[in-house]
Amino acid sequence: MSRSPKELLDTATTIAVVGMSDDPSKAACRIPQDLIRAGFTVIPVNPFHEVVQGLRSYATLADIGQPIDIVDVFRPPRDAPEVARQSVAAGAGALWLQLGIRSAESRGIATAGGLDYVEDLCIMVMRREAGITRH
Repeated sequence: MSRSPKELLDTATTIAVVGMSDDPSKAACRIPQDLIRAGFTVIPVNPFHEVVQGLRSYATLADIGQPIDIVDVFRPPRDAPEVARQSVAAGAGALWLQLGIRSAESRGIATAGGLDYVEDLCIMVMRREAGITRH
C-alpha cells in the first residue's frame, strides 16, 4: 500500500460498498450510513437488491460507470479476490477490506493492478479517528 488509510480517506469522495445492507443490525448498514452522514458519495453494490438504503444498487462494480475512489468490502474473505479483480477492472483507486477480512490473494491482485490496499480495518473507525468529513 503506497498511501495510508488516512491518506486514502483524505482524498476520497466516492466509496462503492460491496455487500451494503438495509439491515440496521449489520455493520454493512451502519458503516455506510456513517460515511453518508460524513458527506461521502456512497454507492451500494449488492446483486440481490435494486435499492439499498434508498440508493440505487449495482450488481457489480463494472455496472457503476463512474470513478470509484475506494471499494469498501463487506463480504467473506473467500469472495474478496473476485472483488479485487472487479476493482482493478473498474479502475478503482483502492480496495479496503473491512475489519476481520484478510486475503493475501486479494492483496496480490489489488497491488499488481495498481490499487492501494487496506485489510482488517474498519473504514468508519479510521474516518472518525482522523476526523475526516466531506462537508
